Amino acid sequence: MTSDVWLPVPAAEIEGLPEGFNYRFWDGGQDFPADPADCAFYVVPYMKGPEIAVRPFAGMTSVRAVQTLSAGIDHVQPGLADLPAGVQLCNARGVHEASTAELTLALILASLRGIPGFVHGQDKEEWRSGFYPALADKSVLIVGYGSIGAAIEDRLTPFECARVARVARSARTTERGLVHPLAELPRLLPTADVVILSTPLTEATHGMVNSGFLSRMKDGALLVNVARGPVVDTKALLAELESGRLRAALDVTDPEPLPAGHPLWHAPGVLISPHVGGSTSAFMPRAKRLMAGQLSRFAANEPLHNLVLTTD
Repeated sequence: MTSDVWLPVPAAEIEGLPEGFNYRFWDGGQDFPADPADCAFYVVPYMKGPEIAVRPFAGMTSVRAVQTLSAGIDHVQPGLADLPAGVQLCNARGVHEASTAELTLALILASLRGIPGFVHGQDKEEWRSGFYPALADKSVLIVGYGSIGAAIEDRLTPFECARVARVARSARTTERGLVHPLAELPRLLPTADVVILSTPLTEATHGMVNSGFLSRMKDGALLVNVARGPVVDTKALLAELESGRLRAALDVTDPEPLPAGHPLWHAPGVLISPHVGGSTSAFMPRAKRLMAGQLSRFAANEPLHNLVLTTD
């Protein structure tokens, strides 16, 4: 049985890896580190794009597990048909929650409190005093209530929001309260001052934030996207931004990277960060612990954590 493991980090830099495997370092370079047919466990290079992520799939005839280092799996889904049946696909639940939730709060606070305007004012030596919106007493709606959505709510708690509503694919009850199904979005959107998108990109959520969704948001509301760019219809969002009715804080865009000259760069009321929700100093320690833990379970024939699907 094949025993090659492909890692995007040199094995010597990861503590706790089990013995008995041939560890191959591949971070998306042109040349593969070994024959893909000998790979049993593949950890997908992080933030290298879908083309690189799935490039070895067709040759991985013996692979039994694919581990992403991202919360979403949309970048590997196009290649799943090239994998043999029975391959376990796992995501990086537990790796990105803290960093993404931090950035979400940073984007909300920066946008509401006018931080970008202060930076521009500092550049021009202008003292831009006045009254600015606060997060306190605002109504917040989290669309996509998985582990990242829950981590965002954890960090919202000290800010004295008037209300936090939660939406996920299906209804359930958590320790914090009711999670509404997606079908209730039309009723919930008009009540929210801040709408946070933290949903995975799926067929159901692609283009979900369209003109109808945006038209239901209240005047002056803030849309925050830390999910995936294609969850939002960019053309529809631009129309709302340019009218001045809505504001937005976006860590992800469609297209991405956002090209020079794109009108979203200079749309009024928008704050853009370059998809850095998970790219912090917190990422690598958590990613290494995940890889070591998953491979230890794999070596011991124990169930893997974060299983999303098994190929058929």
